[in-house]
Amino acid sequence: MSRINKNVILALLTLTSSAFLLFQLYYYKHYLSAKNGAGLSKSKGSRIGFDGTQWRTVKKFIMLTSSQNVPVFLIDPLILELINKNFEKVKNASHGSASECKFFCVPRDFTAFALQYHLWKNEEGWFRIAENMGFQCLKIESKDPRLDGIDSLSGTEIPLHYICTLASHAVHLVVFHERSGNYLWHGHLRLKGHIDRKFVPFRKLQFGRYPGAFDRPELQQITIDGLEVLIPKDPMHFLEEIPHSRFIECRYKEARAFFQQYLDDNTVEAMAFRKSAKELLQLAAKTLKKLGVRFWLSSGTCLGWYRQCGIIPYSKDVDLGIFIQDYKSDIISAFQDAGLPLKHKFGKVEDSLELSFQGKDDVKLDIFFFYEETDHMWNGGTQAKTGKKFNSVLWRLHKRVCQ
Repeated sequence: MSRINKNVILALLTLTSSAFLLFQLYYYKHYLSAKNGAGLSKSKGSRIGFDGTQWRTVKKFIMLTSSQNVPVFLIDPLILELINKNFEKVKNASHGSASECKFFCVPRDFTAFALQYHLWKNEEGWFRIAENMGFQCLKIESKDPRLDGIDSLSGTEIPLHYICTLASHAVHLVVFHERSGNYLWHGHLRLKGHIDRKFVPFRKLQFGRYPGAFDRPELQQITIDGLEVLIPKDPMHFLEEIPHSRFIECRYKEARAFFQQYLDDNTVEAMAFRKSAKELLQLAAKTLKKLGVRFWLSSGTCLGWYRQCGIIPYSKDVDLGIFIQDYKSDIISAFQDAGLPLKHKFGKVEDSLELSFQGKDDVKLDIFFFYEETDHMWNGGTQAKTGKKFNSVLWRLHKRVCQ
């Protein structure tokens, strides 16, 4: 019995010693080594927290694009929001000055960058080098919608998206293309039959669910987490564009069918009107954008875009729609300051408001205000000669046709 007790005591002492030794090892690893290692890592030129998979992937991607002179810029909404909150501090940061990873180490599946395609000089060479560096890249292509109005070129394909993975993180490179209205456009990310649906969690992508259009951003270079990257000079403006960036392409096939039945008016007068109408539309869009007022093509202008991908030459005016809740008291003065004097004002804010401004070359801008009810919305119209008022009822189902 005495011998058994000695063996039990010996075993307990051994277990206790082992447990104490494991505790010491754990304490050293998670506390002392972290504290002492900070000085060691700094002396070697590395930084605390800069060992995340996301950061390493982004660093390698930036090295790749820089070495090939590929002008990419950051458009990742999550990171741009963080940058915007700390904008002054980020702008004043110098290369290598960061002491911890605050932006690119945020847990996520993707980091989104963008590229202006007309500035890309060596697409195929870059693709090969990316794979040699360890990236697995997927290229998404589709028809160029800018050529859909030309039968012989409508099948031409262009790159729309690149997705490159390294370890467990992916970089989504959104390819922006120039459009004739001096804006940038990206296409819909459609998965064709041969694409592996398990390549990345596509549903988590923040760009590509639908085509998008953005103002051409002015860029600036800043240092984020020790990495030099280009970002929009006004990140908040870019972020505000994202929810409203959905792009609806013109129905070129239907437009061609329309003009097979009805000849297009290509007289000098018609072409002059279209030019003046487009200039007036651009001026109106610029003015309303400064005011922060949402608008859409309405009435005959909407019909022309939807039916024949253009402006109806015999309409002689430009029509816009605005929700009455977005009305601002300085709309009239803003248009007058832009060189568009008020021609007439019908109705009032609480009922059937309509504004009309005089553009150059006798082209008129009509703004109709829309009133929302429980199951429909309506806008008022007034006959200029008689003052007779009309109401147009639109069912809620159709209200986004030209919005």
